Amino acid sequence: MGSLNEWEQSRLFPAWKKHLNLQELSSADTMGDVAEKVNTDDIRIAIKAVYRKLKRNKALKSGFHDNLFFLVIDAHECFCSYLRSCDDCLQREVTTANGVRIQYYHRYAMGMLISAEGICIPLDIEMQKPGEDEVACSIRLVERLYRMCGRAFDVVMADGLYARAPFFKKVVALGKQALAVLKDERRDLIKETRSRCEGIQSHRFTRKNGARVEAWDLEDCRGWTQLDMPVRVVRTLETTTVCRQDSGKIEEKTSEWLWVSTISQKFLPTEQFVEVAHHRWDIENKGFNELCKYWHLDHVYRHNANAIVMFTLMTMLSYTLFHAFLYLNIKPIARQGKTKRHFERRIMASFYTDEAGP
Repeated sequence: MGSLNEWEQSRLFPAWKKHLNLQELSSADTMGDVAEKVNTDDIRIAIKAVYRKLKRNKALKSGFHDNLFFLVIDAHECFCSYLRSCDDCLQREVTTANGVRIQYYHRYAMGMLISAEGICIPLDIEMQKPGEDEVACSIRLVERLYRMCGRAFDVVMADGLYARAPFFKKVVALGKQALAVLKDERRDLIKETRSRCEGIQSHRFTRKNGARVEAWDLEDCRGWTQLDMPVRVVRTLETTTVCRQDSGKIEEKTSEWLWVSTISQKFLPTEQFVEVAHHRWDIENKGFNELCKYWHLDHVYRHNANAIVMFTLMTMLSYTLFHAFLYLNIKPIARQGKTKRHFERRIMASFYTDEAGP
């Protein structure tokens, strides 16, 4: 639902009380007050229980090389305002037509367990605190995920912002492997990579999406002096065919990618490495985009840090349960030709009627 007021108005439907076995539904104010005081660790325990049951029932499939599981970390900004603020709000100066103004916002880091063949599971979030960046916030998240379900993932993937020594050192110290996009042409590691690529033969192959790839896979790169350990750098030139909408012409587009990782070629060969590295965007497509568009993840039901965490974790739990029900309980023939939105509306419709199921 898009707001707590929408929940409160559902009290007008007798079927709601019948389904939930309640005399009266809570008001919007009560729901908000409770969300400020809820112990969010209890919701994390519920998410872990759902994950463990899916894993035990062999419902989770990596789909990647050697059955490796990958955890993707990324940050998301869920709220910003020039007027409303709380003690936990982050602040930044924004230049507007009326001069420089202080903008208040909340940002958190999310960890999602991705899969090429099964269900992607958002596991946890960590709120960014005033005075720190999202990398420091993500380090705390990785530490808690390791304590909560350390065997759930083997590799931690992230965007180019996370290609920093503290993040990589923490992941390696926990016994995991790290993989991140490599950016910023000023870095010595990139200069070393380009220099070494000139003297070796590239590896050519075709990705699952049809892109033609020319790859250079370099191990024992030591240009990252702050990390104090050799790393692996993979550089690719990927050529895809695109159709221009304005002219209808078919053109070829070539893009360059650079990744840095601690995982060796022995455990993740070049072709599988490139395929997996592109799945980093699953947290954007299957995570933030879908959760915000269809699950109201960006709506602040109550402007309080604990309430934001509570409602976000509950949304993540519902997201996982919905997809588990959709892909494990509904036969493929019944899903054929129907969108997720179709099943969502059927489930919601059952709450407003006296029917037992969707």
